[in-house]
Amino acid sequence: MRKIKVAIAGVGNCASSLIQGIEYYKDRGGDAFSGLMHPRIGGWGPSDIEVVAAFDIDCRKVGKSVEEAIFAKPNCTMVFQRALPVSGVKVQMGPLLDGVASHMAEYADDEAFRPINEESVDVARVLERAGAEVLVCYMPVGSEKAVRHYAQACLDAGTAMVNCVPVFIASDPEWAGKFRDKGLPIVGDDIKSQVGATIVHRMLTRLFGDRGVPLDRTYQLNTGGNTDFLNMKALDRLKSKKVSKTESVQSQLDKRLDSRNIHIGPSDYVPWQDDNKVAFIRMEGRGFGGVPLELELRLSVQDSPNSAGVVIDAIRCAKLGLERGLGGSLEAASAYYMKSPPRQMRDSVACELTDAFIQGIDIGGDAVEEASQTGTGE
Repeated sequence: MRKIKVAIAGVGNCASSLIQGIEYYKDRGGDAFSGLMHPRIGGWGPSDIEVVAAFDIDCRKVGKSVEEAIFAKPNCTMVFQRALPVSGVKVQMGPLLDGVASHMAEYADDEAFRPINEESVDVARVLERAGAEVLVCYMPVGSEKAVRHYAQACLDAGTAMVNCVPVFIASDPEWAGKFRDKGLPIVGDDIKSQVGATIVHRMLTRLFGDRGVPLDRTYQLNTGGNTDFLNMKALDRLKSKKVSKTESVQSQLDKRLDSRNIHIGPSDYVPWQDDNKVAFIRMEGRGFGGVPLELELRLSVQDSPNSAGVVIDAIRCAKLGLERGLGGSLEAASAYYMKSPPRQMRDSVACELTDAFIQGIDIGGDAVEEASQTGTGE
């Protein structure tokens, strides 16, 4: 099949895992496809994705080939596929805007971004010339202006979008309407990892409700050592992330928790953890007879590979949307793959609706509407 031509905004750890994975799954079949949520979508496997453009602002990446740049500092994710083919694609200078927090300058060269003093390219023109069909947005948390710049570039170039960060585009009616008017699909916002803290917390929250145990209070505390965690030490950039993660869990409750009784968000940056993310979840509820029930869980994952398989799915769903002439937010895929979709659903329902979308089954808008009202904390 013809390759899916993809552009990447932000050549960090997540981009590294994604690009490594595209090659890792090349010519593999059977059990080698373990680790994927959908080995094939619309006939496309992971290796049917081709990176045709990439943007960054770090002097250690701009001007280098993509396959070289993904291993440059401050990237620190696990390397599971070192050998990569020559792509012929060089990382180009994207718009700086608010893509780098000012406090990053306080950290060592191998930890923080090092912006290059160079004029940015015309992103829309690059996308158009490269024939990019889907842009994957990996901007740092809090990069509101930068993400919107890339979203507008997609609209101008006729490129679909997968928004992996908590800047609200797909879930914003105005932006979703712009994509709909242009006939361009978007999957967003804020990627859920394959088995990450948020998806586990959502599942446990729903389990409490389904088993008749009222949840009184809960927290999720996360630590990590990648630039994502370093970036979020600036509390003003953390707001959208906390909203995204908190609302994702709240949506699974039959009755919302008071803000005092739910705390979810990154807690601290621990440099030696690198791309290892450790999550601590605590839940307190009441079972039969009002007897207290407490749950504590520790989850340790490699953060970037944990999201890459989900992004590979989202890219292929966005391509399906293009093939079918669908514009605007892909609601089922967004609910399944993202923390802050236009419509929150139970994950089991979102999975069923996404599978129906992949298979080309028209379930109708009423079914999506009904699903979004089921167990969403309204």
